Amino acid sequence: MCGIAGILNCEPERRAERATLEAMIHSLRHRGPDGFGFFADGPVGLAHARLSIIDLTTSGDQPMTNEDGSIWVV
Repeated sequence: MCGIAGILNCEPERRAERATLEAMIHSLRHRGPDGFGFFADGPVGLAHARLSIIDLTTSGDQPMTNEDGSIWVV
């Protein structure tokens, strides 16, 4: 049971602040207390609270990106 949060500012000059993302995702700590991930670029911000699952073959860390960093998802 992981948790996700995000910001999309409609005014491109307004940046997504990491402190805001941290406050948002920490309010979901009960959904995934085992790790947190953040991504912010301009007006967009993503956050993820991770609940570890034993049988994962990869690390499961999020947000994750494609090879060139042009796409991010949670």
